[in-house]
Amino acid sequence: MNDRLKAEVKETAESLVIAAILALIIRAFIVQAFYIPSGSMEPTLNVGDRILVNKFLYHFRQPAYGEVVVFKFPGDTSRDFIKRVVGLPGDVISVSEGKLHRNGKPIGEEYIKERIYYDFGPVEVPPDNLFVMGDNRNNSNDSHEWGTLPKDNLLGKALVVYWPVPKIRAIK
Repeated sequence: MNDRLKAEVKETAESLVIAAILALIIRAFIVQAFYIPSGSMEPTLNVGDRILVNKFLYHFRQPAYGEVVVFKFPGDTSRDFIKRVVGLPGDVISVSEGKLHRNGKPIGEEYIKERIYYDFGPVEVPPDNLFVMGDNRNNSNDSHEWGTLPKDNLLGKALVVYWPVPKIRAIK
């Protein structure tokens, strides 16, 4: 092998190693892709959607009402779930008359799939926890079934649907 070819192979190998290291750092700390396996977030997210999640944001600020978050499921941290934040620490959450109530007031939610067909609560969200629910409220394994979400389980905020291509959009 001549010197020029050796130099090109070495340069290519170095570039690939640097690219792999950057990809690992980005995936671990900044942005990660996730697959939506269930209909619990319909109509916002559908089975088979692929999304990008900002893993960096919650190191600098707290989650806010209405944000869609990905987290380690409290009952089995090997599983990732995605739900919408509906309650922050100190809030009292309940469901009655087909609507979500926060601190005794009904919340207008244009993103849910249909009227809620169950009653729940009231439950106060403890410190360092969130209350999260799927947008498909009648078909979602969420805080109304397993309790509040410890903030330490958060992985990040859902940003965009990137697949399928015709449905590319920001997640609201």
